[in-house]
Amino acid sequence: MARTTRHLKERGIETWLLGCALVSILTTAGIVWVLVSESVSFFTEVSPLAFLFGTRWEPLIEPRRFGVLPLLGGTFIVALGALLIAVPVGIASALFLSEYAPHTVRAILKPLLEILAGIPTVVYGYFAVTFITPDVLKPLFGSDRVDTFNAASAAIVVAVMIIPTISSLCDDAFRAVPRTLREGAYALSATRLEVATRVVLPAGLSGVIAAVLLALARAIGETMAVALAAGMSPNLSCNPLETTQTMTAYIVQVSMGDTPAGTVEYQTIFAVGLLLFVVTLAINLLAHRVLARFREVYE
Repeated sequence: MARTTRHLKERGIETWLLGCALVSILTTAGIVWVLVSESVSFFTEVSPLAFLFGTRWEPLIEPRRFGVLPLLGGTFIVALGALLIAVPVGIASALFLSEYAPHTVRAILKPLLEILAGIPTVVYGYFAVTFITPDVLKPLFGSDRVDTFNAASAAIVVAVMIIPTISSLCDDAFRAVPRTLREGAYALSATRLEVATRVVLPAGLSGVIAAVLLALARAIGETMAVALAAGMSPNLSCNPLETTQTMTAYIVQVSMGDTPAGTVEYQTIFAVGLLLFVVTLAINLLAHRVLARFREVYE
């Protein structure tokens, strides 16, 4: 009787875990179904080639143009600009927390650093508009060269938002490095800096790459801060001081507007959302490939 009861409990737990996994799968499948079904209607009226390679994005005004490259370019300018700032700061802070900081200092600094992740994104957006652009970028580059809404200020605030992600994950990866590797390096007369940069950092490189790719996905998917800081004007330009618009900001603009449902203008948000989903999926697949390669090297 006891064995039967135990067996039933184990089967119940197994069924519950399977149900949780199926919820995640079905949710993803539902999102994909909605995006694909609505996008099919859009692409019956707009050529996929014109959508992917067009350089003008003006779906709401006549004559309508549906080239998504300005949105794609704006998204990657903000995301890559944020990585340029956040990656060195995040890795350096993780090395300090794992290799240099005393226990008491670490116990104070790490929670304070992670508080940044809890600040509402709209606050970051207003911070960019009211402080970063007028008080930092315009005095630095000149008021006539910096637009009120620009990609640089959006990249800076997104960098601040993703620093806790990179720092926390890298810190966990560095602390997982075996203590014997550090002791062996110290036995060979290595300094603390040499141990941190030539032993701990390479040994935790797979975790660093995972953290960077996760932060990139977060930066690409950021919405409100970017919509407020970068602006709502699609602009295919490599100049980060000019106004631009990201894919997520465009989805917000149309979703909160007066565009009638069922029209080709409304269906653009699903086409853009599908492209955003594909980009994020590609980043995740790349992360798995990179991590698998590093595991092969270190095994």
